[in-house]
Amino acid sequence: MYSMLLHSHSGIRWIVLILLVLAVVNNGMKWQSGKAFTDKDRKLNLFTMISSHIMLLLGITLIFYTPKLQMAEGGTNEVARFFMTHITWMIIAIVLITFGYIRSKKLIGDKIKFRAAFIPYLLALVAILYAIPWPGRGYGGGWY
Repeated sequence: MYSMLLHSHSGIRWIVLILLVLAVVNNGMKWQSGKAFTDKDRKLNLFTMISSHIMLLLGITLIFYTPKLQMAEGGTNEVARFFMTHITWMIIAIVLITFGYIRSKKLIGDKIKFRAAFIPYLLALVAILYAIPWPGRGYGGGWY
């Protein structure tokens, strides 16, 4: 069960990252160019939000199965501390994505909608890239 959850969580990460980069680039370019906010733009933002929420659900489920959050003697070990940071930053990122999507949906005016999605999505992308246990960081993360 743990292996399946871990591979699902690691694999869907790439979908979330690709969608988030596409949404950031799309919202940023169209915000600066003053183009109309279309249904295609709304759907890209929506799919980005949905995929991040799926990741959150997989991540929460993974918490209950992972041996990486085991307490070491006398407190937590470095890996457990990193994954607590990982959880915190990922929740912040998902809140930012959700906030950006909801605001862009409710606001009036194309330029304002793109800006309302661009800023939180960009901040979420930075938070996610920071908190991923990339290979070489020593926390047991892999490319997949």
